[in-house]
Amino acid sequence: MTQQQQIQVDPVSGALGAEISGVDLRAPIGDDLVEEIRSALLDNHVLFFHDQELDPEAQAKVGARFGELEDYPFVEPLAGHPKVIPVIKEPHETSNFGGGWHTDLIYRPQPSMATMLYAVEVPKRGGDTLFADGVLAFRALSARMQDLLTTLRVEYNVRHLAHTMIQRGNGASTGNRSMPSRVDKAVLDTSPVHPLVRTHPETGERALYFSREHTINFEDMTPGESRPLLDWLESHMTQPVFTTRFHWRKGSIAFWDNRCVSHCALNDYQGERRHMHRLTIAGDTPR
Repeated sequence: MTQQQQIQVDPVSGALGAEISGVDLRAPIGDDLVEEIRSALLDNHVLFFHDQELDPEAQAKVGARFGELEDYPFVEPLAGHPKVIPVIKEPHETSNFGGGWHTDLIYRPQPSMATMLYAVEVPKRGGDTLFADGVLAFRALSARMQDLLTTLRVEYNVRHLAHTMIQRGNGASTGNRSMPSRVDKAVLDTSPVHPLVRTHPETGERALYFSREHTINFEDMTPGESRPLLDWLESHMTQPVFTTRFHWRKGSIAFWDNRCVSHCALNDYQGERRHMHRLTIAGDTPR
């Protein structure tokens, strides 16, 4: 029997995001509930669920209701669950996964539509995730700046990160040896170009679509020419007025729309363990 109940959507403090209650994601999810959650995602750009009990198989089933699940090119997935990767920082480790502002898998020709992150174990304090709204950041710009940025395209690749990854060996893509790495050389060989201002395919909203750590230049510009504007864009998009901070509990889920949202995992819990399970949902070519 599938759930037919209405979800409760409560916007959180901050620029974006809503907490979803009234749903147990372990239960079969009917089409009506999928559409309710999708609608809430489009309205709020990131959704937060608490007190969920999902093993990797159940999480993958939930994610697959919203689209095709993807492989991740730089971390080995969980055994028996090829679309779910562990995101772990052990107490003795100092660097974390996802510690800079970024948009997931933007360096692919068809970047991710959404990400679903589930908290298996969280520190006593710290380990929050920040989210930034590209729609609000674009709207806040002057008309002249909007017109200028709409003409720009960004070249993405991770080759400038790959040398460090390979040098570090196991755990290279994360800096954490508790997360066994792999390197998909096909990804390293691609340099897709995406518009800096993206039109959301479902809502029609325009958003700044940008991931500073995955790029060094605009199309047809040198890294030196590009750097000042790339750095300014990141500082503009990540102002507090455009962000939300999410505090994790065991069993929490964050489900966000990569087509208009950037995020950053805070690394402020040294000496404690943080263990998450992540999957991404395939998207389309940015327009």
